[in-house]
Amino acid sequence: MTETTKLPDFDKTIDALIAGTPLSTDTLQYFLETVPLNRLIEGAHRVTESCASTTFNTCAIINAKADGCSCDCAWCAQSRHWNSTPAETSLVSEEIAELGADRVHRHGIRRYSLVTAGRKLSPRVTREATDLLVSLHRKFPDMELCASFGLMNEKELTALKDAGLIRYHCNLETSDAHFRKVCTTHTRDDKIATLKAAREAGLELCSGGLFGIGEAEADRIELAETLRDLEIPSIPLNFLSPIAGTPLADQLPLSDEEILRTAVIFRLLNPTAYLRLAGGRNRLTEEVVEKLMFAGVNSAIMGDFLTTQGSSLKADVAAAQEAGWELENSMHEALRVGFPEVETTDNKTCRPTMCAVPNTKPVPIKVVGKKAQL
Repeated sequence: MTETTKLPDFDKTIDALIAGTPLSTDTLQYFLETVPLNRLIEGAHRVTESCASTTFNTCAIINAKADGCSCDCAWCAQSRHWNSTPAETSLVSEEIAELGADRVHRHGIRRYSLVTAGRKLSPRVTREATDLLVSLHRKFPDMELCASFGLMNEKELTALKDAGLIRYHCNLETSDAHFRKVCTTHTRDDKIATLKAAREAGLELCSGGLFGIGEAEADRIELAETLRDLEIPSIPLNFLSPIAGTPLADQLPLSDEEILRTAVIFRLLNPTAYLRLAGGRNRLTEEVVEKLMFAGVNSAIMGDFLTTQGSSLKADVAAAQEAGWELENSMHEALRVGFPEVETTDNKTCRPTMCAVPNTKPVPIKVVGKKAQL
């Protein structure tokens, strides 16, 4: 803002945003510098109530192919640069995937995502994935199937859609400038190309970020703006869980204020999107989770994640209700019947991932050589 620029009024700007006028990043930056956090959260809450879904959206994931990834993402325990565990050569078995889907279904969740390690699937594993999607779609016809298989082209993604896939996920993670500092084996533009190919294939899109990896608030703003430009309807918010042996093992956690400001940034720049609480939330206090949901987080990945412990399903549901969100009909039915008995995750593979009270520890990894320096 220049000295001659008329300073924007926060409440009037929120009114305009609700009415359909996008917020500029310059104006957002001004508010972040001048408006108290509580008012920022209240403004984000108003935007969510007026523009986004007030029905809490849930999903669950399964680690469908682990370890041995050729990429060098600085946070990731599955990279062979930091982990000596050999890569799995095949996709998760149909039996295990269906067991996970059944658990998810019985908990009232109707979105199930297959997530694999690696830059992209080989042609053989892509065929395995296609067959698995056909089987899951046939046995769970009311389940929305999602996938995160790395960098793929439109032809490959079209085949997956024809097999029953509904949504494709590919996190951009951080700003373009910061991504270059934490990953050198591929670019953020590669990820954007995959998202555009998925859209051309007729798939819904899901893409978000990982926070606490050394980025500045300006990087978070740039990412939120990029996702707005790409019109991403589902945005996972992940917070780093440092894992021994990775370059970010000693990274200091974000403060509660930084976490809440992140939610505000993404809600004000993406008024209609689902903001999905994802990895790292087990490190957050109940108070922070409640404030995140009030600020605009209106969806979550339930249960465990790929290589780290998740959160209690009952706690997630309680927090969503406390924040005033409506629950999906299938979740109401699961609550009426009663959640199944507690089922824990396999410590070795982190699968299946539907737990009422997960009690697992992060997957142990072996360090290869010296820890990389960023």
